[in-house]
Amino acid sequence: MEAEERQEIIDKVTTLLKEIPSSMDVVKKGGDRHKRFKYLATHMVDKAIEKDALIVSDNRKGIAILFKTSKKEDDFWKDLRAQIGLVLNVTGFKNAIQIIKNQNYIKKQRPAEGEYLYCWFWGILVDSRGADTQVGKEMKDEFYRRAKLYQLPLYAETRMRKNAVVYQKFGFELFHKWQHPSGDTMYFLKYTPPVE
Repeated sequence: MEAEERQEIIDKVTTLLKEIPSSMDVVKKGGDRHKRFKYLATHMVDKAIEKDALIVSDNRKGIAILFKTSKKEDDFWKDLRAQIGLVLNVTGFKNAIQIIKNQNYIKKQRPAEGEYLYCWFWGILVDSRGADTQVGKEMKDEFYRRAKLYQLPLYAETRMRKNAVVYQKFGFELFHKWQHPSGDTMYFLKYTPPVE
């Protein structure tokens, strides 16, 4: 991926992160908050590129990060350097402990055995949103294509009720709700591809 294209995606993810409750909780308030969102977006996009998990719609207004992963790939020590960078540049030390507790609960909702697909991020810029837009359909179709190709279930979670409704409209099953410490409800969703 060219540097210019990477930067364009980072800028769009930065914009989208500012609308998502989970990222607004994670990013420390005060100071140059935009810089913190951009650091987080850069971390996410670079990790997605490294793991071949980045999905960008044809019109470049929809971006998703869809990892093929398993519980055993979750290695705290391997990611320690990145985690320290996030604490110093995004979350701050105060937020870090609560974030770790929340992440531990969230990860326990995913499979303990075997591989699965995990939608870490999915955002569509304002002028291309809506359950029936071409961008949403195109991205959903790519999610389903990968789930069918690998014959793996696909997991996602959101704290935005309208997004949970869209996921369900797209064929995801709501399998768990959690009263998040922020006071919001977090919705856990799963898509199981048809067996070939």
